Amino acid sequence: QVQLVESGGELVQAGGSLRLSCVASGRRVSTYAMGWFRQAPGKEREFVATISGSGGMTLYADSVKGRFTISRDNAKNTMYLQMNSLKPEDTAVYYCARGVALVADNRAINYNRWGQGTQVTVSS
Repeated sequence: QVQLVESGGELVQAGGSLRLSCVASGRRVSTYAMGWFRQAPGKEREFVATISGSGGMTLYADSVKGRFTISRDNAKNTMYLQMNSLKPEDTAVYYCARGVALVADNRAINYNRWGQGTQVTVSS
C-alpha cells in the first residue's frame, strides 16, 4: 500500500513562488502517472497537473499553464509542483495522487491513492 505525503504549502504573497513536494512510501510509483489536484473552500476538487510514469508527458489545467511546472524524481519516489506567479485564486488545499496507469490523466476518477493535502494561501 502506498502512502503519499505532501509538503511545501504556506502563505505567500501574490506574484510569489512555492514548490510543493509529494513523497511516496510503501511502494514504488515509477510505473504510475502522478497528479496534483486542488480544492478551494466551497468548491469542488479540480485538476491542476499530471505527469506520466516516465516523466515524459505532462498535462496542465488552463488556469495554471505557463506558471506551474510538474516534475518527478523516480529515484526518490517524489513528485514536485513548482508554482510561480501565484495568484489569490490559487489559494486551496493541494493534493497529490497516484494514478491507476502509466499514462498522464487529468481525471480524478483515474487516481486511487491520495495524500492528505497541503494548504497554499496566496495573499493579495
